[in-house]
Amino acid sequence: MLWVALFPSQAEDTQAWAWRCLQFTPRVMQMDEAVLAEVSSCLRLWGGADALWAQWLDASAQPLHGLCEVQWAQGATARIALAVLRLQRAGLPTPPAVPDGLPLSTLSAALDCAGMLERMGCRTWSQLRALPRAGIARRFGAALLDALDMAYGLRPENCNWLQLPARFDQRLELPALASTAPELLWSAQRLLAQLQAWLQARHCGVLELELEWTHDLRRIDGEPLPPHEALAVRTAQPAQGMAHLRRLVAEQLARTPLRAPVNHLRLRTVSIVPWQAGSHSLLPDDEPKGERLHQLVERLSVRLGAQQVLCHLPHHDHRPEHMQRWVEARGHMAAAPSKPSQLSRTAKTKPSTYKADETRNPAQTLHPTWLLPQPLPLAVHAEKPHYHGPLRLLAGPQRLETGWWEAPPAEATPSSSQGLVLRDYFIARSEALGLLWVFRERPLLSNGKALEAREPRWFLQGFFA
Repeated sequence: MLWVALFPSQAEDTQAWAWRCLQFTPRVMQMDEAVLAEVSSCLRLWGGADALWAQWLDASAQPLHGLCEVQWAQGATARIALAVLRLQRAGLPTPPAVPDGLPLSTLSAALDCAGMLERMGCRTWSQLRALPRAGIARRFGAALLDALDMAYGLRPENCNWLQLPARFDQRLELPALASTAPELLWSAQRLLAQLQAWLQARHCGVLELELEWTHDLRRIDGEPLPPHEALAVRTAQPAQGMAHLRRLVAEQLARTPLRAPVNHLRLRTVSIVPWQAGSHSLLPDDEPKGERLHQLVERLSVRLGAQQVLCHLPHHDHRPEHMQRWVEARGHMAAAPSKPSQLSRTAKTKPSTYKADETRNPAQTLHPTWLLPQPLPLAVHAEKPHYHGPLRLLAGPQRLETGWWEAPPAEATPSSSQGLVLRDYFIARSEALGLLWVFRERPLLSNGKALEAREPRWFLQGFFA
C-alpha cells in the first residue's frame, strides 16, 4: 500500500484539501492534523506515482493556489506517512531506516508517555517494539501497542473514510472585521475555493448560491440592524470554475453597501445539477476564445442593472409591434449548445422538400428590416398616400384583423395597437426613400355596414433596408 499525508498551512483549508483528494482516490480520511489518502489502487489509472503527484500538486490545477501552501509525505502505512510529514514540518531529516528509526514524538499514541519512555532509553519505534509487550500493555495501555502494530502494517487500520455532504454549507470566521466590499470578497475567496473542491469531488455544477454575512453590531445610531444579510448569485449555465462566480460576487458586493462591520461569512448552494463537461476539438483553431456569451450578459446585468440588458423573445401575435417582447436577458440568455442536435444533423443530411408557393402574395412573406416605435400618419392626396412624395403600391394587401380580446385604452387613437386592429398592409415604393411598409386602416363593420363614414387613413410602420 502507498499512503500520502498532506498538511495545508491554513487549518481552514484542511477540509477543502480532503475534498480535493477525492478526485484522485475514494480512500481519503483525516487523522489528527493531516489529510491521508491511500493511492496504491489508483496509481495505474493516473499513470504512476510521478504523474499523480504532478496532477495532484500542480499549482495551475489546484483551486486553493495562492491561499495556502501544502506539505506532503508518503509511506507504506498511514501512520508512517503522517510521521514523515511531522518530521518535515519540524525541519528534521528523515532517518535512513523507516519506520524503525522514526522518533516516538511522531507517533500520536505515544505522545502522552514519550517522556517516560525516553528516560527508559526508548526513543525510536524499533526500541519501543523491542520492549516486552505485556509490560508495555500493563503500564501504558493496549492502545499504544495497537497503534504501533497499525503503523507497521501488522493490524488493519481503522479507517473512517471521508464522505462528502449532500449540500455545501460552510461558515468562516473572519480574521478581522470587514467593513468594505473588497475586504469581504477577500475572505469569501476561501469559501469559493472550498466550493470548487466540493463541486469537483461531487461532479456537479452550481446554478445558484447564497453568500450570507453576520453583522458585528446589533444597532447603529439607535436603529436596530438585522443579524444577517445575504445576496443571491445566479448563473444561466452550471459553473464549476470560480472565475466567473468570483466576478459576479465582486460586482454584486460593490453595489451592496454594508450596514455594519462583518465578522462571519456563510456560503451555501441553492441549486446544483450534474456536471456535463463540454467536448473539445483536437484542432486549436476550433476552441472558442474569450468568455461565453451568457457570462458576459450576467456580468453586465449585475454591473449595469438587469433592466439595462434586455433580449427579445418571440411572441405569438399577428400584430407586428407585438411579435416580440423585451425581457431581462439574465434570466433568458443561454449559451449555445456545444453539440448539434439530432434535428440539425438530419436537416444537413436530408435535402429540403419545401417548394415555394409562387402564387403567394409577396406582402405576406416580406417584413421590413426596421419598425417604427409608433405608426406614422401619412398624408393622402387623390386617394394616394404620400411620404416625401407620392407612394407607389407594389404588393398587397395583406389583411390583418386581430387583437379583439384586448380592451382598448381610454384614449385610443385610430393607430393604437391595443384592442381590435383592422389593417391592410402594402409594400410601397418612394422615389426618395426606397421600399416602405405601410398600412391602411379599415373601418369597423356592423352587419356589413361601416360604422364610420370617412376616408381610410394611411400609416407608415417600417423601412426595408
